[in-house]
Amino acid sequence: MNLREQVLEILHDVYDPEIPLNIADLGLIYDLQVSDEGEVYILMTLTAPGCPVGDLIAQEIMDRVIALPGVKDVRVEITFDPLWTPDRITQEGREALRAFGFPV
Repeated sequence: MNLREQVLEILHDVYDPEIPLNIADLGLIYDLQVSDEGEVYILMTLTAPGCPVGDLIAQEIMDRVIALPGVKDVRVEITFDPLWTPDRITQEGREALRAFGFPV
């Protein structure tokens, strides 16, 4: 598994504590770049601009990604352009939310 795939695996294991779905399937990841030098850049959003756990989610991502062998630096940037909408939820995410009783 290459470094990009390892980072994606981590993103599928990070959850928004308010929604029982990982941030990748929620559609919160707008961009992921992994350089040959081990620099990781993640551009993401949150479900709402006033999300109280945004900093905690970003810190969890940084802590977990920097622990990967070969990663030299991690930068997580949060943007609200464009704003997140439920349309960004993946099909797998929709199925998981339905299983939890969420109407999506």
